[in-house]
Amino acid sequence: MGIEDYNISEENMPVHIAIIMDGNGRWAKQRRKPRLFGHNAGMKALHNTVHLASDMGIKILTVYAFSTENWKRSQEEVDGLMRIAVEYFMKEIAELHRNHVQVRIIGEKSRLPKDVQKSADNAESLTKDNDGLILNVALNYGGRDEIVHAVREIMEEGTAPGDVTEEMISAHLYTRDLPDPDIMIRTGGESRLSNFLLWQNAYTEFFFDDIWWPDFDDDAFYKLIEAYQQRNRRFGTA
Repeated sequence: MGIEDYNISEENMPVHIAIIMDGNGRWAKQRRKPRLFGHNAGMKALHNTVHLASDMGIKILTVYAFSTENWKRSQEEVDGLMRIAVEYFMKEIAELHRNHVQVRIIGEKSRLPKDVQKSADNAESLTKDNDGLILNVALNYGGRDEIVHAVREIMEEGTAPGDVTEEMISAHLYTRDLPDPDIMIRTGGESRLSNFLLWQNAYTEFFFDDIWWPDFDDDAFYKLIEAYQQRNRRFGTA
């Protein structure tokens, strides 16, 4: 099926989509493969989703690649995820750049291995002037940590407690110059945020899909866009 088979209006496209890419490990286990086999398959799903979002005119795509809690996983899996991150930037960056995608890293990069930091920095530097899709890759990211980071910056600036506003906190987040997500998608059958964009998701439309991330394809994406366009977003007004 193609986009023409869905009731999708170009006039009501979401501006910002956020995705928790969950289910890689269970997808691999079902196939009696190691978890890293699933993570590699997930990287292919990300490749397709980035191109699909760009082709559809989505302005911002934010993906949860590695959380502050993921360090608790086995050392083998953590090391493998770091290798996959480097591989993603090395393999994808030329094509992303040709397609005018601007890559941004959100999260605390200083704890990442040096090779991951270098490849991420190179991706950001090469694509910083691109005017197409903004791809936020959340690496060593946690929503609570982000809010603490924002508050510390505000305090360091000498702002009095009574002068702190919601707008001020938003201006100190990793996504400071971007609109909040319209859609938050989580694959893998779980129905929780897992510390992802806690501040930004205040009025986001949530979609929890049972599909595992490596199986997330064009039809799954179109289905969720169609469902989003059928919702009535009131932002607390009624």
